[in-house]
Amino acid sequence: MRHDDELPLSGGNVSDGVVRIGDTVRRPTGPWTPAVHALLTHLHEVGFGAAPRPLGIDDQGREVLIFMPGDVIWPDRFSLMEPARQLASVARLIRDFHDAVQDFTAPSDARWQTLIPAEGSDIIAHNDLAPWNLVVADEARWAFIDWDAAGPGSRLWDVAYAMHGFIPLSAHPDWQSPNAADRLRVFADAYGLAESERRRLVPLLGRRTRSMHNFLRDQAAQGTQPWARLWAEGHGDAWRNDTEYIEQCEAQWMQALLDSAVTA
Repeated sequence: MRHDDELPLSGGNVSDGVVRIGDTVRRPTGPWTPAVHALLTHLHEVGFGAAPRPLGIDDQGREVLIFMPGDVIWPDRFSLMEPARQLASVARLIRDFHDAVQDFTAPSDARWQTLIPAEGSDIIAHNDLAPWNLVVADEARWAFIDWDAAGPGSRLWDVAYAMHGFIPLSAHPDWQSPNAADRLRVFADAYGLAESERRRLVPLLGRRTRSMHNFLRDQAAQGTQPWARLWAEGHGDAWRNDTEYIEQCEAQWMQALLDSAVTA
């Protein structure tokens, strides 16, 4: 039965069935929902508040999460990421999450929605740390949403994807940053990447971006929605173009990252 006060929430590429009721968000569930709720509960128990807190399942079988107030920054408020200090804040927030999840023990029967197999498995990663999943209310209240794709991954896999979106490492003339190398360094410094991690990260930047192109291509070939629609709209071309741009500039990225690296 539909609540009279349901407010459909739009934005992003996968938002069908997502509604707000008061101070909660209701979303469709999947086999991965119990594991994701265990993850989110752990994060709050160890003091990481920049993620929704789960409240269980409602009478319609939807998951219930605390509503995170604010605006998703992509695309209309992406200018919030332009100052280096804001970009650094995102990097530190991601580091805080990675540190908070480090001692999380997944339930023995955990099932994760593995859309794209990750390189590495040292943590349970978010796997979609991007501007379209960052909600900003004010200087002190930032949060990442949409944790459904969380699952085994690595810090560097998460960081490589986040750098693509937040710097951004884009081939599109409307989004390509003229100081991308400097912003890459700011992000790495704020996160606290050691020199050895930076050397391993640079090749990951292109591979992580290409994985998105390949995922959309494969899902479109199977007619799986909403990915087939996104492929038809040109998202695959955008990910391929970004991959080629990133790979062509690898020497530039490496130089920028090593200029300020901490040896480890």
